[in-house]
This record gives sequence, C-alpha cells and structure tokens, in this order.
Amino acid sequence: MKNSALPIIQKNFSPLTAGFTLVEVLTVIAIISVLMTAGTIGLGNLTAGKGTSSAIATCESLFEEARTIAVSKRCKSRVLIDIADPTNPNYLRRVVIANQKINTDGTVDENNWILSSRGYTMPSGTFFSREYSKKDPSGKIDEESMTMQSEAGADMPAYTGNYAVYEFNSEGIFSEPGASFIIAAGVRPQKGEPRVSSGAERDFAGFVIWRNGRTSSYRSPNQMEIPAKVTTF
Repeated sequence: MKNSALPIIQKNFSPLTAGFTLVEVLTVIAIISVLMTAGTIGLGNLTAGKGTSSAIATCESLFEEARTIAVSKRCKSRVLIDIADPTNPNYLRRVVIANQKINTDGTVDENNWILSSRGYTMPSGTFFSREYSKKDPSGKIDEESMTMQSEAGADMPAYTGNYAVYEFNSEGIFSEPGASFIIAAGVRPQKGEPRVSSGAERDFAGFVIWRNGRTSSYRSPNQMEIPAKVTTF
C-alpha cells in the first residue's frame, strides 16, 4: 500500500491592521470641533430669528387691541414700550397698553391713564429699537414719563416710568400715520443699549402703522432702512 501523504494545511495570516496615527486622530477631532461650532452658531441664529418673528406678530396684535380699546371706550389708548431703566430686564422688552381713565359719569379724564393690559415681554435677546423706530422719516418715536393706575384707581408703581408712545384717538385713528415699530435680536449689557450679536447683524423685524390703525409688515431690513453694518440699535 502506498502511504498517501497527509495534506498540509497552510494558514495564511494577514499582517495586523495598522491603527490611526496621532495626526489622523487630531484631524478628526478638529473637524468635529468645527462642525459643532457651526451648528451652535446656526442654532443660535435660528433661535434669534424665531424670537423676532414671534415677537413682531404679538406686537401687531397689541396694536390691534389698543385700537379696539380706544374705539370701544371712546378715549385715547396707547401702546407703550418700557424705556425707563437700562438695568431692568424689562428695558426695551416690555410692551403694555394703557387708556385714559373713564370717570363714573362717563366722561374722560385726560390726565390719568389706566393700565389696560399687563402686556407682553418680548423673548430673551429681542429688543425694541429706539434707533430705527420712527414716527416719520425725520423723527424718533415720542417718549413720555407716565404714572399708571389700575381700573380701581390704585397707583401701580411697577408700571410707572418712561415709555416710547404710540397713540390712538377715541375713533381708533393712529396719531402718527406711517410710523414704524422695529425690533431686533441682540445682546444687552447690564447697563447699556442692546447690540447686535455675531452672525445676526441684520436680524430685524417690524411694521408700519397706518391712519386707520392697520399695520403692514416689512419684508426685509432694506425696507426698514437698516444699514449694512449695525452695532447698536
């Protein structure tokens, strides 16, 4: 008998796969860092954009409410923006409605103002623009110091102070037809005026108020005459 040789089984071992080098690891980390930074900036801009969009829609509804109050009560009404104290969180963010006091005999007390609505505080990082809100092409919105009362006649010191004023007469006619109401996204130091934030240099929104109290929204910063480079607003 012939002795058949047993088959020889050969195992082919592939060389060990090489790992990542330090340079490659550092490159990947750098790319991830750049993407995360870009994503954070994009998310911040998106949030700011939503803030101005929601705020301007609410403020338009407040103007309509003020007009309705003026007509229904047959007295002047005002939309007021808090400009009293730059150190207060409400500065350039709180918007309230007030109307002239109606006496028990139905007459109008022209010198006393009732807080019609506790109003609305704009989202964090969204502010009224004293610089670009205009009552006409050449003038800024009127500002006035006001003392507020409740419907019961009690003083309301928390709402007493300086305000930017938009006024309707007893027929619901707006006092300064063509005036603009402008807001913008930004940041504000504890003491000072708001400044635009990086990446949102022209994140502005606004509308025009016409004689009949209706509003027309601006479609772009160019319509609001916002400069290409903005620092404060």
